[in-house]
Amino acid sequence: MSQQLHHDVRKDVRSRRQMTIATRQEVLGLYRSIFRLARKWQAVSGQMEDTIKEKQYILNEARTLFQKNKNLTDTDLIKQCIDECTARIEIGLHYQIPYPRPIHLPPMGLTSIRGRGLRSQEKLRKLSKPVYLRSHDDVS
Repeated sequence: MSQQLHHDVRKDVRSRRQMTIATRQEVLGLYRSIFRLARKWQAVSGQMEDTIKEKQYILNEARTLFQKNKNLTDTDLIKQCIDECTARIEIGLHYQIPYPRPIHLPPMGLTSIRGRGLRSQEKLRKLSKPVYLRSHDDVS
């Protein structure tokens, strides 16, 4: 029985290692695709200085966020970061802007400065934030 438990633990460690290798490859692939995207990026305005500024923003944003999250070990958090990165790439390509699209949530509404209403409204605002803006407020 002890040997079976030892075998199961070893099998679990092996599968986790394989999962992290696959995740690592996915993250590195995203990083490379962002740099390829920045290399080919053209500003909508057609102005060279706008293109340079937007390319620099893409590169700086990628470096900052990847450096910030390089030590994550929780698979759920890593998956959220991958989803955010993918969403930001797709939105950037679709709208042809490198910056995250702003969201328009109503201000704090009618809740008082103190109390349960304010806390619950802050929680709702946090939950309603789109996936592509989760890390934007942390960095900016």
